[in-house]
Amino acid sequence: MKRVYKYPCPMEDRFTLTLPEYAEILCVQVQRGVPTLWALVDPGHLHVDRYFRLSGTGHPIEPSLYLRYIDTFQLQGGALVFHLFEIMNE
Repeated sequence: MKRVYKYPCPMEDRFTLTLPEYAEILCVQVQRGVPTLWALVDPGHLHVDRYFRLSGTGHPIEPSLYLRYIDTFQLQGGALVFHLFEIMNE
């Protein structure tokens, strides 16, 4: 049976999350000051590593990466804006 689970996102340029296979990423928002990713998952599926790239507005992104945009979120009342991508070629 599918469920919606949440996963805190590290504030790192690149990071890995272990999600159930075929997890559908729904959104990223800030909950209690922590960037958090919500995904529709089947917890009975095998867990796999998925790779992400977090970029601040105006920061360079490696051209060799094939990225899928996930969502944008803000911290510190909008003073910091970040964009989360899934790395599709790692």
